[in-house]
Amino acid sequence: MNLKERTMKLSDSTLTVLKNFAGINNSILVKEGKKLRTISVAKNILAEANITEEFPRDVAIYDLNQFLNGLGLHSDPDLDFSPESYITIKEGKRRVKYFYADPQVIVAPPEKEITLPTEDVCFQLDSTALDKLLKAAAVYQLPDLSAIGEAGVVKLVVRDKKNDTSNEYAVVVGETDKEFVFNFRVENIKIIPGAYDVVVSSKLLSKFSNTQYDLKYYIALEPDSTFG
Repeated sequence: MNLKERTMKLSDSTLTVLKNFAGINNSILVKEGKKLRTISVAKNILAEANITEEFPRDVAIYDLNQFLNGLGLHSDPDLDFSPESYITIKEGKRRVKYFYADPQVIVAPPEKEITLPTEDVCFQLDSTALDKLLKAAAVYQLPDLSAIGEAGVVKLVVRDKKNDTSNEYAVVVGETDKEFVFNFRVENIKIIPGAYDVVVSSKLLSKFSNTQYDLKYYIALEPDSTFG
């Protein structure tokens, strides 16, 4: 690989994805190529995105927020991956050396591609509904998001499921002939604002696929979820 191929810029869309991933796990191991993947330390959220840029080598970053804030000191930097142990961030006459972390200290996703064990319920979540649900959860301090199938519809409800007199905010997102209660922790819905195709498995795993970016999140359900 020549030196030119070891230098790249990061697009706004890739920076948006990286900022979001930093909220899931502040460390990241970027593998050579065009795919970014991360997993939360608790291993209950896994995210992956295909991006336009191609990383020329594996890159281990221990503090992703710090790295992104450092890039924010520049307006249009080049990232040079030629050195073995650090990235050179270059713009005009300025140079920053950003040293790689030891990959062993980073909680990274498994190599194997993840698939849902079953696909039991599907619905579409538009950007307005998602925004309002998360805002309502913040306003009313509600810890739980439930996808509930009853009376022929799927509704998403933010609530405190341990409190019978809890405030609730609900929105209908689809139709169903099934009965279920799929529970999530609101704090695990760390997804970029936008519209999503959502598939839920009764085996306590869900997939949120962003309709704008090539971006997917696999989010674990709570064990008290019920199906049928």
